[in-house]
Amino acid sequence: MKTKDTDIQVVGASLYFLPVETRIPLKFGKETLTSVTCSRVKITVVDRKGRIAEGWGETPLSVQWVWPGALSYQERFSALRDFSVKLVDAWVGFDVAGHPMEVGHAFQETMLKRMLYDFNSKRGKSEPMPWLAALVCCSAFDIALHDAYGIALGMPIYETYNSKFMNSDLASYLTPAEGSNISFEGKYPEDFFVKPRIKMPVWHLVGGKDLIDQNELTGTEPDDGYPVLLRDWIRRDGLKCLKIKLRGNDSEWDYNRLIKVGKIAEEEGVDWLTTDFNCTVTDVFYVDAILDRLMKEYPKIYGMILYVEQPFPYDLENNQIDVHSVSARKPLFMDESCHDWHLIKLGRKLGWSGVALKTCKTQTGAILSACWAKAHGMTLMVQDLTNPMLAQIPHCLLAAHVGTIAGVESNAMQFYPEASLPEAEVHPGIYKRSNGVVDISSLNGPGFGYCINQINRELPEPVCEKNKGSWY
Repeated sequence: MKTKDTDIQVVGASLYFLPVETRIPLKFGKETLTSVTCSRVKITVVDRKGRIAEGWGETPLSVQWVWPGALSYQERFSALRDFSVKLVDAWVGFDVAGHPMEVGHAFQETMLKRMLYDFNSKRGKSEPMPWLAALVCCSAFDIALHDAYGIALGMPIYETYNSKFMNSDLASYLTPAEGSNISFEGKYPEDFFVKPRIKMPVWHLVGGKDLIDQNELTGTEPDDGYPVLLRDWIRRDGLKCLKIKLRGNDSEWDYNRLIKVGKIAEEEGVDWLTTDFNCTVTDVFYVDAILDRLMKEYPKIYGMILYVEQPFPYDLENNQIDVHSVSARKPLFMDESCHDWHLIKLGRKLGWSGVALKTCKTQTGAILSACWAKAHGMTLMVQDLTNPMLAQIPHCLLAAHVGTIAGVESNAMQFYPEASLPEAEVHPGIYKRSNGVVDISSLNGPGFGYCINQINRELPEPVCEKNKGSWY
C-alpha cells in the first residue's frame, strides 16, 4: 500500500466512563433503559513527520440495544466495560499506520475480531458477547482516531476522505453486488457525500413508555421544566418528524399506538412518522397486516409513514427472512442488522431498501456502509443511540454529509437533557431542537469540530490509559 507523510499511528489511549441517568425510562424491545454509561476515549497519534495530536470519541454503552439476551443487565454491562478496557492496550499496540479509514478498517478486520473470539472463549459457557457489542465498544476509539487525524492536519475530518489523504480507494474495502455494473475503482468516500446541511430536520422518539395524553398522567412524572406529554414536545421544539417505538409482539397494541400518535401528529402539523419494532418481529405478515389495515382505515396516517425500521431479528445471517412484501409497502430500513456493508449486501438481496447508519458502529464502518448503500441505490438515515455530550457531534456530522431521507434522529434532549450542558454552552444548536431542526453551524474547527478546550467538563480519572514507550 502507498504511504503519505500524513499517515498516523496510535501511540496513546485513555478511557473514561461517564454515567448518565435518564429522566424518564426508554424501552428497547423487551427491556427498559433507565441509565447508561458513556465510554469516552482520548487517542494520541503521531504522523510520519513526528507531529503529535490528540482526538476524542464517545459512545453510550447501551447494553439493551447492543446485547439483547438472557444474562442480567449487570453481567452484560460488566462484559462491555471489561472489553472496553482491553481495547486500550489493543489500540496502543496496533502498529498499522495510515489514514484513519485504513487504520480503523484494519483494526476491525484483524484485532477486533480476534479479541472478541478470545474474550468469548475465556467466558466459557456463558452467553457470548455479540459482534455488535464489540463494535460499540470499539467505536469510541475509532471516532477518536478520526478526530485526531483532523486535529493533526488542522482541518475538518470530512475534508480528508479523498485521494489526497487516503492511500487506497474504496475498491480496497468494498465489493459490488453480484450482477451489478458498479465499480469502486478510483472512488473515495467524498464521492458519495452531499453538500452538508447546516440545519437538519430532527426526529423525536416516541418511546414505548412515553406518555401521550393527559389521561396517562399518574402524578409521578418528573417536574423539571421539560415536557412530558407528546403534544407539549411537538409544540416546544416545533417537531415535524416522529419515530414511534412499537412492541413487535402485540399487533393490537402496536396498531393502536400508531393511531394514537398519528392523530396527534395530524392535529399538530407533523409531516412524517416512522415505526421502529426493535428486532422483535419474526413474520413479515405481522408488519404487512398492520400497514394494510392502516392504509385502509387511516390513509392519512399511512401516508405520513416515511419508512419502517428494523422489525426483524438483528442477526441477519441466521434470520434470512425475505422482506420484499414489506418494502413493497414502505421503504424498509436496516438498523441493528447492518453492522457493516457485507450485511447490507445480504439485506439488499433479501429485500431491505434502506440503511439506518449509526456512528456507534464506528465512524469507519458508517462511512463504508454509506458508500456501498448509496452506490447501490439504497436510501440512508442516521439514527440515534440517545447520544449525549460528545457522542452527539459525529452523529450529526454523519447525517449532514451522507445525505439522508430526512434529517437526523436526536433524542438525548428527551431522556437526559441535563447531561450535555457543558457541550451545549459551546454548541447550542446541536443540543436543543428548535423549529424542528438541529443546527450544526458551530462545528467549524479541525477534526469533528468539538472545540474540546472550550468545553468546561470535568472528567473523572481514566479507568485505563497507556502510552507507547517510544514513537517512530
